[in-house]
Amino acid sequence: MTERALPEGLLVAYYGDDFTGSTDAMEAMTASGVPTVLFVDTPAAEALKRFPQARCIGVAGSSRGRSPQWMDQALPDAFDALARLGAPILHYKVCSTFDSSPVVGSIGRAIDLGVRAMRGRWSPMIVGAPRLKRYQVFGNLFAAVDGVGYRLDRHPTMSRHPVTPMREADLRLHLAEQTPRRIELVDMVQLRQGAGEQRVTQLQGDHVPVVMIDVLDGETLLEAGRLVWELRGEGVFSASSSGLQYALTAYWRSRGWIPREPILSAAEPVDVIGGVSGSCSPVTAAQILWARANGFHTERLELSRVLDDRACRDEIDRAVQAAAKAIRSGRSAIVFSAEGPDDPSVVGFDEIAAARGLSRRDAAHAVGAALGEVMRGMLEEVDLQRVVVAGGDSSGDVASALDIDALTVVAGLSAGAPLCRAWSSKPQRDGLEIVLKGGQMGDASFFGLVRDGPTRGSNHHASPS
Repeated sequence: MTERALPEGLLVAYYGDDFTGSTDAMEAMTASGVPTVLFVDTPAAEALKRFPQARCIGVAGSSRGRSPQWMDQALPDAFDALARLGAPILHYKVCSTFDSSPVVGSIGRAIDLGVRAMRGRWSPMIVGAPRLKRYQVFGNLFAAVDGVGYRLDRHPTMSRHPVTPMREADLRLHLAEQTPRRIELVDMVQLRQGAGEQRVTQLQGDHVPVVMIDVLDGETLLEAGRLVWELRGEGVFSASSSGLQYALTAYWRSRGWIPREPILSAAEPVDVIGGVSGSCSPVTAAQILWARANGFHTERLELSRVLDDRACRDEIDRAVQAAAKAIRSGRSAIVFSAEGPDDPSVVGFDEIAAARGLSRRDAAHAVGAALGEVMRGMLEEVDLQRVVVAGGDSSGDVASALDIDALTVVAGLSAGAPLCRAWSSKPQRDGLEIVLKGGQMGDASFFGLVRDGPTRGSNHHASPS
C-alpha cells in the first residue's frame, strides 16, 4: 500500500487497560503532532463534537485488574463503539511491562474479543518502546531500571508483582497461557533484512494470528510502524503498548506526514502541588522518599482504617486536613497508601482485607476510592492548580472522584507521564492540571519535576526508570 499522505479523519482509536497507560499513549501521539483526546468513558457523539480536531481517540479503562469474565461483559461493547468511529487501527493499549495473567488482566482474552471488531487478517503486537526503556528481542521483553537492563522475569519489580508476577520473559509463551490463538513473531533480524513484510503476508489468514514485532531501537521501531500501517488492510486490531504509537509516528515522521520535531512545550512551574499515591512500586517508593527529603509533606493513609467502615471517613478527613495544612503553609503534599513492595501494608494486605471480610479486589477498590476522596477533599480545602496521582488503578479512581470527562496533553514532563488538562462539566474541575504516573515511571525526583517543571534547576530529569 503506497500513500502520499495520511488519510482524513481518525487514525487510531484505543482502549487503555489502565488510566496511566492511556495517558502515555495520548502523550506519544500528541507530542508527534497528532491531536488526541482521552475520554474516561466511551464518548457519545455530543462529547466528540467538543474535539473536532482529534485524530486519535482513547478511552481509559480498568481491564488490567479485571477477570476474563468481566472482559467478556465489558469489552465487546467498548471495542464495537470504538470501531464504529472508523479509525483504521483499533488499539487495546497494554502496559509496557505486559502486566497480565490467565485470570487477571488477560491480554489474550482481550485479543480474542477485539479481533471480532475489525476486518484485518492479522493482529500486530508491538510492546517494545525504547523511549520508555522497554526492549523486545527475539520475543523476549527487557526493561531498564536505573540504567540496568533486566529480562522481565528477573526484573526487580515485575518478577515479584503482587498480582501479575512475570515468570516468563518470552511473550509468546506468556501470551499462550491466555489464548489458544496462534502467536507468531517477526524478529529483529528479519526486520533488518527487510523480510518483515513477506513474513507478515505469509502469516495472515482468517484465523487472525497474533504477530509480535521485535523493537530494540529506532531502526526496528520505524520498520515495525511501517509494517503495521502499510499492511493494515481493511483495518486491524492490535494489543500493544504505547510502542504502537511510537512506531506509527516514527514511520509517519519518516514520510514527512507529521512534524519532524516533538511539538510539546515544557511544563511551567507552580508553587505547590497536591498528590496521592496508591502505587506499590519501589520506583514510586523512591519518589516518595525524595519528596520527604526535599520539603514535601508526606502523609500515610492507614489501610486498616480505610477498610473499616466505621473509621474510613475519619481517616480520609484526617489525611485531607494534614495535607491541606501543609499546602496552606506553602509545602506540597503527597498522601500515600504504601511505600514499596516490602511495606507492611503491602505484605499484610490480604490479611488486612480478610479481617474486614473483603476480597483482595474489593479491598484494593476501596483503597483507590479512598484516595479519590482524599484528592477531592484536598481540592475542596485548598486552591490547587496542579495535582498528581501515582498508580494505574488509583488514577482511574481519582479521575472518577473528580468528575473528569476527558483529558488532553498540554505539556511534557517525564516520558509516559505528561501534564494533562482535565475537561469536565463541573466548572470547578474544568481546566485542572493533572499528572497521572504509572508505578514504574519517572526518576526519584519525579514529584519535584511535577511541581517545578523540567526547566527550573538541574536536579530533575525527564527519562523514565
